[in-house]
Amino acid sequence: MAGRRRARGPRVLTLCLLLVALVGCGGRPATDSARAEVQRLLDRRAAAVLGHDATAYGATGAAAGYGRLRAVPLAAWSYRLTSFDRAGDRATAGAVLRYRVAGHDAAPVTAGRTLTLARDAGGRWTVVSDRPAPAAAEQLWDQGTVTAVRGADSLVLGVGRSRAELRVFARLADRAVPAVSDTWGTGWSGRLVVLVPASLDGMAALLGSPASAYRGIAAVTTGETGADRAPADRIIVNPDAYGVLGPAGRQVVLTHEATHVATRAHTNAATPLWLSEGYADWVGYRGTGHAPAQAAPELARAVTGGRLPAGLPADRDFEFTGDATALAQAYEGGWLACRLIAERWGEARLGAFYRAVGAHGKREGAVERATAEVLGTTPEEFTGLWREYLRDQFGG
Repeated sequence: MAGRRRARGPRVLTLCLLLVALVGCGGRPATDSARAEVQRLLDRRAAAVLGHDATAYGATGAAAGYGRLRAVPLAAWSYRLTSFDRAGDRATAGAVLRYRVAGHDAAPVTAGRTLTLARDAGGRWTVVSDRPAPAAAEQLWDQGTVTAVRGADSLVLGVGRSRAELRVFARLADRAVPAVSDTWGTGWSGRLVVLVPASLDGMAALLGSPASAYRGIAAVTTGETGADRAPADRIIVNPDAYGVLGPAGRQVVLTHEATHVATRAHTNAATPLWLSEGYADWVGYRGTGHAPAQAAPELARAVTGGRLPAGLPADRDFEFTGDATALAQAYEGGWLACRLIAERWGEARLGAFYRAVGAHGKREGAVERATAEVLGTTPEEFTGLWREYLRDQFGG
């Protein structure tokens, strides 16, 4: 029995040595070691960005990205590897980039990235490329070198735009902030970040959508609806559509988008688009002196032509399907519904109605309850009042 135990010992030891050799030559621990090394590389790259250290950034690999984003004031920048696929001295990694713009973002923006890496003769990994992950939106610096202009309450970041052009956006944004606070109140950040890409295609890439979805749309606002505070909203300009507007129209657009930033915490699945878009337009047009026929020309033509809408615009009416007239009528109808509330019940009641709808949290019953509690009527009666209001405004 004792001899048998002695005979088994060498075979077991040999097997253990063989397993160690196999694992060390390409099994999971070797891959995990490379992955950990790449994570440390990305940590150094992030530290270089935050430390404004071009030399340290260049030591991690492809250096072009640093020059493109160095003008962006950053409070945080980090990578977290989510996948790692190695083939010898080359590798492809998936990562989540998290960053915050200093003085503006209460929470990080997250972006999916794909990194190509290479290992040099000394065994060190370096970044060859850093690009948006498949189906992920681009960041502004992916499109070129970013220029930054600060306003009193705004930060404007642009690509392919002069500082003089960006200063105009900053002035418009700075005027939008008090206009919004005067109606909605000051319980929001009162700060705006405006992105100005070089073209419609650039705007669409920042949104991760086809350009056809935004043709004719002057600007959009991104952000998480229903958040306690707007953590990282961005107003993204479509320079093609924005450029054809006059000075008054440009201000209306920036104030409209600023309203979306301010109302973000009270906008959720319960909020119909006629209310969220109509309220933003109401704030945008407030105090401009625009008459309904001037601000709502498509709806005016429909009503005077005997085509009075049967009801308030549905959410689907705000989808851009190529029918610019129908889309314009949806926005105009929402604006006039909010204008009706402000005139009949008062501006404060309009804001209370918006908040009450959002407080419901879900679409079913939200408008019904808020209409009863805040306006003392029913959705059906309100719709009738709105249709009569359109006739009064346009003479239909």
